[in-house]
Amino acid sequence: MSPNNMDSDLRSVQQARDLAVAAREAMRSFQFASQSQVDKICEAMVEAAMREAGRLGQMAHDETGFGYPAHKQIKNEFAAQGVWDSIKDVPTCGVLRRDDARGIVEIGWPVGVLCALTPSTNPTSTAIFKILIGVKARNAVVVAPHPSAKNCTAEAVRVMVEAGEAAGMPKGLVSCMTELSLEGTNELMNHYATAMILATGGPGMVKAAHSVGKPALGVGPGNVPAYVDRSAHIVKAAQMLVESKSFDCSTICATEQVVIADRPIADRLKSEMQARGAQWLTKEEAEKLANSMFRANGMMYAEYVGRTPQELGRMAGIQVPESTRILVAELEGVGPKYPLSREKLTTVLGWMVEDGWKAGCDRAIQLLKFGGDGHSLVIHSRDEESILQFGIEKPAFRILVNTWGCLGGVGATTGLRPSMTLAPGGIGGAVVSDNITVEHVLNVKRLAYHLRPAPEIARAHGGRLEGITPAVTDDDNGSAAAPASGDVDGALIEKLVRQILNEMQK
Repeated sequence: MSPNNMDSDLRSVQQARDLAVAAREAMRSFQFASQSQVDKICEAMVEAAMREAGRLGQMAHDETGFGYPAHKQIKNEFAAQGVWDSIKDVPTCGVLRRDDARGIVEIGWPVGVLCALTPSTNPTSTAIFKILIGVKARNAVVVAPHPSAKNCTAEAVRVMVEAGEAAGMPKGLVSCMTELSLEGTNELMNHYATAMILATGGPGMVKAAHSVGKPALGVGPGNVPAYVDRSAHIVKAAQMLVESKSFDCSTICATEQVVIADRPIADRLKSEMQARGAQWLTKEEAEKLANSMFRANGMMYAEYVGRTPQELGRMAGIQVPESTRILVAELEGVGPKYPLSREKLTTVLGWMVEDGWKAGCDRAIQLLKFGGDGHSLVIHSRDEESILQFGIEKPAFRILVNTWGCLGGVGATTGLRPSMTLAPGGIGGAVVSDNITVEHVLNVKRLAYHLRPAPEIARAHGGRLEGITPAVTDDDNGSAAAPASGDVDGALIEKLVRQILNEMQK
């Protein structure tokens, strides 16, 4: 049957199979590339992505309707040059490190074919990022875009592929699905040639990735609390909160979701935020917006994601001046009865007031447990004790201090590893708690040299290990009269291990 006569789901499944097989074949010809060859290819892709960052940002906005084109350009540039600057000096090919004292030599090895799931919120930047970290470690990458961002994602991949292949990258090493369906994405994740899944997107897709039975690195929801302590620099905190929440209409999952203001400074913080474009909603307006934004099951309607305050106002029937940059709703509690206490990937920020950092700490934990376990938290404070206690006690793996939530979490305004995939650790349903980067898609082989002859092990245990052959000196030249300590049979090895374990238990 001709592909043109196939149903769309069948075409998608077949494309997934073809791309996965081609990627594995290309990777086999690439897995012994030198570090200089790999870096030359990556540098060419970075240069191309930087050159096209603005156009790709505009495409992403036009196709999805999310955010601001200029902000998407910044994210593309961060995913290209920012990420590359953080990984360009990381060795990934051949011998990585030597530890002569321990007799260990570490050697880089690719994971294999990476299935790179990309979201609609950050489609082009996430594709750029995943291709870079994947190829740097000599992996193949097959990108599976979100259906609502398929064209801009495919174009971002095309830009990277064209530049990479011109610099010597094997054809097929990096590719993008264009025939999209749920069946096709599932086929790519489950395909025998796929070695690992990098899942960035909604909870359904991430859960599916973790359910495949292959290694998967996934994200989680980021219901990020932002506590502002009485010791904070109030003007700076107000500016950062408004700037961060408005950046690309809150489409980065580390963006602040609820401000917890310390009572003594709450009124001033509110005033400073209002002066910078924050519009406080009335109780009636907040209820109207919440009822229109969220489904009964707590999920946001897609048309409200990544929208300007003015667009949200038009959809919900609320008057919003053109000068407004974010909308703020005062919350009476946290939980299903208070929809705006959920993660809101749009320009709506919750507001709560607590008296003292301990009460603020408890409220932050409540918000994280409601929908952001393991992800991120922001604190504005000049009190090192409260900062440290937030770091120790909060169930979040990115505690962002006196900075933007969105750009701090991804590593643009902090020293965190630059990444467009933020893992929430075990409590958030992920295998790691890091900002995902090249080390997570790099396997390491180890040469482990013989250090302690068996007689030395015996002496360390009081000489009570029987049946061990004598050690061979450098002068013995491997004579039959003095067999090497490694030339013991399986039964003797088993007995030796059993005796060592018994000694350790005494």
